[in-house]
Amino acid sequence: MPTNQNNLVDHGELQIRVNSSIGALPVENATIEISYTGDPNSTIESVKTDRNGVTDTITLDTPPLEYSMSPSENQPYAEYTFRVSAPDFETITITGAELMSGVKALQDVSIAPTLAQSNPIDVLTIGPHTLFGDYPPKIAESEIKPLDESGEIVLSRVVIPEYIIVHDGSINDSTASNYYVKYKDYIKNVASCEIYATWPRSTIEANVLAIMSFTLNRVYTEWYRNKGYDFTITSSTAYDHKWIKGKNSFDTINEVVDQIFANYLSRPNVTQPILTQYCDGKRVTCNGWMTQWGSKYLGDQGYAPIEILRYYYGNDMYINTAEQISGIPASWPGSNLTIGSSGEKVRQMQTQLNRIAEAYPSMPTIAVDGRYGEATAASVRQFQSIFGLPTTGVVDYPTWYKISEIYVAVSRIAELR
Repeated sequence: MPTNQNNLVDHGELQIRVNSSIGALPVENATIEISYTGDPNSTIESVKTDRNGVTDTITLDTPPLEYSMSPSENQPYAEYTFRVSAPDFETITITGAELMSGVKALQDVSIAPTLAQSNPIDVLTIGPHTLFGDYPPKIAESEIKPLDESGEIVLSRVVIPEYIIVHDGSINDSTASNYYVKYKDYIKNVASCEIYATWPRSTIEANVLAIMSFTLNRVYTEWYRNKGYDFTITSSTAYDHKWIKGKNSFDTINEVVDQIFANYLSRPNVTQPILTQYCDGKRVTCNGWMTQWGSKYLGDQGYAPIEILRYYYGNDMYINTAEQISGIPASWPGSNLTIGSSGEKVRQMQTQLNRIAEAYPSMPTIAVDGRYGEATAASVRQFQSIFGLPTTGVVDYPTWYKISEIYVAVSRIAELR
């Protein structure tokens, strides 16, 4: 359903990041032409990326906030189309990107270097949000999977994977593509597909925990691999969660994921993450599961995330933390690094920042001396500014793991496919 431009009385923000599909390097001077999806030939804004591959934050029209605060026939987001082009790269168009009132939409775009004379336009079409569109309801499963010790291949402990493989279709659709997706990016995408970024923070956190625990259950039990499939999870709402290739995320959701991505939900004496299923609670009812609209109303009433989860799943549900995070050079030091900090963790972080600065030249290079001084803080602030984190100059938990993530990405010859 195209956006009704007469209803666009509020405003949201948008920032676009453009990287090369080879090596995850920023693309400077990419041009992004922005139009309403319902009128794709009329450009309303045109912006360019800086040398970090990032545009300025711009303000665009959206429907009123109240459209997303209760179930309604009114579409609560505006749909925009982005045409992204750059010299020596293939052009890509993303249509149906969603912007909402009062929150910042973040659009990551990966474009491929031109390998031939022709320059085809690749189009990614973003489908409707699951709370507004028509998707099949979840087929109920047991929340704890029986594990046959004689034959099942399962992990010995809960590990946060670096990547998961998403089958972009239903289980038996052999024509659907499989995509390697970074774990945190997958969670951000799913949450942006399944809840509204305008909701209370505690509601967002409760839903993110449910999404992560469900996903980690699939990882831990090797659920699909044990059935002969070559993927971790599907994008079908009948079996798993909605994931849409190329979909934008939102600042309110990303902030939560970056802070709690190592967590999942447990019950006493159960090792595997709980398969926390849910439904919208409006079109579909589901006894014993969380409902998304219900979790929103509990958030409005001041319920904490664990209180929301226990309201639906019972009082024996608790938040656990994974023992291991894959794909990182060094684990979180346990406390913030800031001016006056010193030691090997500071040295590791300085080394990583200097490697990142090779790909992002606006970042200053710094002495690798294990001492956290003003120069290191300035480099951290610039890194945080580039990657959408609060510019505190302090390496907190989200910043440490974002530095690790970007360091690994720019250090690889090419992205894992």
